[in-house]
Amino acid sequence: MKKFFQEFKKFITRGNVLDMSVGVIVGGAFTAIVNGLTNNILKPIINWLLALILGSNGLEGAVTMLSPAYGEDGALDMAHSIYIDWGAFVSAIINFLLIAFVLFCIVRAINYANSELANAKKLGGALTKDEIKALRKQGKSHKEIRKLQEQRLQEVAEQQRLAAEEAAKNAPKTEQQLLEEILELLKQQAK
Repeated sequence: MKKFFQEFKKFITRGNVLDMSVGVIVGGAFTAIVNGLTNNILKPIINWLLALILGSNGLEGAVTMLSPAYGEDGALDMAHSIYIDWGAFVSAIINFLLIAFVLFCIVRAINYANSELANAKKLGGALTKDEIKALRKQGKSHKEIRKLQEQRLQEVAEQQRLAAEEAAKNAPKTEQQLLEEILELLKQQAK
């Protein structure tokens, strides 16, 4: 029994389980935000536009009655009626598109950050972890370390630019460049 609880403790304290639980909690909160945006801002605007175009109640009136039920006063009783709520379906589609768009933006930003980090590592200009630790021991702030990092990356980028220019100067000429030089020499001889 003790081994079981030790395994459970190891499982629950593993990083990916904690990350996943945080993701679920944040996802639930984000869903509430998206539902609020959809139901309180976008849905009324769509209802207003549909009312202008179709002259009806918009999404709220977008129902198909399969089995209407009427109350004692003769009014339609929606609680006891059977109907297809097209407005709720359209709202769910809007929620899905909003969530998908925001997730796309988040993943795109993460991918961009990862590619920039990979580029910095390729350049060799990024400060190593040991260098950062040494700077922190010297009392440098996060802002100062970031500035040093940017300076190092600019220096490496400048070195690469100069190396590329030098390589371009020393590179063998293309056929087009050779033909242009020959044409220029022929023009000079003709004069």
